[in-house]
Amino acid sequence: MANSRIATSSIVQGFPKSRSMLAGNTAYDPNAFESIATATGTGSSGTITFSSIPATYQHLQLRVMAFDTDNTNRLGEIQFNSDTGTNYARHWLYGDGSTAAVSGVTTTNRINAWVAWGTSTSNATVAIVDMLDYASTSKYKTVRCLSGTDRNSTSGEVDLTSGLWQSTSAINSITFKLNNGNFSTSSTFALYGIKGA
Repeated sequence: MANSRIATSSIVQGFPKSRSMLAGNTAYDPNAFESIATATGTGSSGTITFSSIPATYQHLQLRVMAFDTDNTNRLGEIQFNSDTGTNYARHWLYGDGSTAAVSGVTTTNRINAWVAWGTSTSNATVAIVDMLDYASTSKYKTVRCLSGTDRNSTSGEVDLTSGLWQSTSAINSITFKLNNGNFSTSSTFALYGIKGA
């Protein structure tokens, strides 16, 4: 005998039911990110420092939209706790649609936070910089960064960089700087703390 229609109750029978839309899945918590501090460029300095960082989060994240003041490619660099010694390692992967390159340095005095930079003061570099387990006193600190620049009529690029601060000290101060030049007044920096699970 053929069935001409199936009752809804027979379709859902035997399937687990939940009163929640999440149906047993973990909820995304937008409050896992808390703003710690923000900063803007001055037009006369190539350095931004966040100090007195609380040790109450699991990780840190910096969100950057940066402009330089003189139409020249720049490197964005990171140092922690005013450490200018050769206690860092860094790695870099770059692509611009036609060329790709990689490099790495095991002993250096900074981490490259971003490599992309605009060839015009109107072109921003944007970057997300993650600093993992920054408050740990039992491990070296790892940094990862995804950044990019759209240079409009010339070219654009995307960079994936990573770094290591070879210290077990908790990070309480972060200095971001250009290897040359200044951050324009349109540059914005936002530091967030990321809560643990």
